[in-house]
Amino acid sequence: MYENLLPRFLRYVKTETRSNPESNTTPSTESQIAFANVLKQELEELGLADVHYNATNGYVSATLPSNIEKQVPSIGFIAHMDTADFNAENVQPQVIENYDGISEIQLDEEGNYTLNPNDFPNLKNYQGQTLITTDGSTLLGADDKAGVAEIMSAMEILVNNSDISHGDIKVAFGPDEEIGIGADQFDVEDFNVDFAYTMDGGPLGELEYETFNAAQAEVTIKGKNVHPGTAKDTMINALQVAIDFQNQLPQDEVPEKTEGIQGFFHLMNLNGNPEEAQMSYIIRDHDHQKFENRKAKISDVQKTLNEQFDQQRVFVNMYDQYYNMKEIIEKDMSIVELAKNAMLDLAIDPIIEPVRGGTDGSKISYMGIPTPNIFAGAENMHGRFEYVSLQTMEKAAALIVKIAELNAE
Repeated sequence: MYENLLPRFLRYVKTETRSNPESNTTPSTESQIAFANVLKQELEELGLADVHYNATNGYVSATLPSNIEKQVPSIGFIAHMDTADFNAENVQPQVIENYDGISEIQLDEEGNYTLNPNDFPNLKNYQGQTLITTDGSTLLGADDKAGVAEIMSAMEILVNNSDISHGDIKVAFGPDEEIGIGADQFDVEDFNVDFAYTMDGGPLGELEYETFNAAQAEVTIKGKNVHPGTAKDTMINALQVAIDFQNQLPQDEVPEKTEGIQGFFHLMNLNGNPEEAQMSYIIRDHDHQKFENRKAKISDVQKTLNEQFDQQRVFVNMYDQYYNMKEIIEKDMSIVELAKNAMLDLAIDPIIEPVRGGTDGSKISYMGIPTPNIFAGAENMHGRFEYVSLQTMEKAAALIVKIAELNAE
């Protein structure tokens, strides 16, 4: 039934669509526009209605009209087209059939990079399955082209099997999720569904409706640079002030020392010289009050450091990125229950837990369309060790169909 899923996915991942955080355009790269037009043509060929590309926000979307007479809620399925900040040019996927669950998988010809179950224990979950890996030189792009392929394949099944009842279904493929701005201009009025799901999760069974609250802080430090031989009581070394800034934050509240619902401060970038330095932080917490406290801590450190100088030398530009969608979705958990029941009908064990990250659904939920996140299958995302199981992708596509079917009952 899903014979087109693998060739479709392989075709998608060979298309370079890496987003660019330095760009001022939407989408941030021309390659995403080109890919959107490819998807637009494919949606038209499948026979979906109202297929269109929105040049303002970079989304290509389409509608599969209801095939039943009664009114049921309309559903959206969303995935993102871009890939993360790792080499994405000339992706050469490898297909490993009937993986034994214990062997090391050599990625490159030289053997420099391997998928070893000792390093990646989740490989043991895929005994007897078909894995798609990289060749060690690029990421794979299953995040989120697996989601794109699954949605497209599910629409193909529904189009070709009119005996499967469903209400109105809309699909959307968007840009720039990996740089955190893809959903900023999402057109809720145009999409016009009662609820949606992003197909952007990890392993089989993931069902997520709780994400981080997220902010970013850009710190600029203006120093005073003089000759080090005569620097006493005069020099203000911007790099040293940057170190002091970092040291005044809780040292155990960093990604490498936290898990579960524990939040963190993450220093993403530090560069400069004694005259001027720049730092970039991301701030994360599931709890809204703790999130606000973290932002206040950044401001307090700024104030404390500036009090040591004759003028303001530490500048902070801090802004919110997205919020925990649990606060929206928990008002009506029926959409989570729908996805959970669909999984159970397909003998998939639901894994419902907070995600240590965010999805486009985080923003879209606050725009008016509650949008939990569902597994798409990718493991080891954003790097050369990324892989995905074909069987997991097939189950994700089947889950989309089952959700539509249960919603129509």
